[in-house]
Amino acid sequence: MGVKQSTVPFAGTNEQYEKLLKVIAEHKDDKGALMPIMQEAQEIYGYLPIEVQSIISNELDIPLEKIYGIATFYSQFSLSPKGKYVISICMGTACYVKGAGDIYNKFKELLNISDGECTPDGKFSFDSCRCIGACGLAPVITINDDVYGKITVDDVEGILAKYE
Repeated sequence: MGVKQSTVPFAGTNEQYEKLLKVIAEHKDDKGALMPIMQEAQEIYGYLPIEVQSIISNELDIPLEKIYGIATFYSQFSLSPKGKYVISICMGTACYVKGAGDIYNKFKELLNISDGECTPDGKFSFDSCRCIGACGLAPVITINDDVYGKITVDDVEGILAKYE
């Protein structure tokens, strides 16, 4: 199984572990319990690292491969934590045509992470997304609640510097 490890070390607490065990115990005998347990686990930890998937696998006696398959199939689940600053690069048609691909590559180069990953210091995470509805400002990125429109590759370093 080609499990992709997060760029940020797992740092779950005993409190989170106890919460997860309680959730599993509450749902264990329910038909179709796996998805709700995985959703609540992601709420507890903020993402679904392989360590958390392994706990669910062991407690429910469900193969880890099945849990990993679900976690990677559904876009609601994240295998990596989100950074303090979540960067979303719109890859909708208008943004893409106006250079979003090059902007995406510049962020990837500067942060040294790929789509869906988080920097090792936990500061930035980075995702491409579908149209965000600001086509008149293409290409557009968001960083948390901040929106940046009509940006170029040359703007990327300056934008990142604001969050350093």
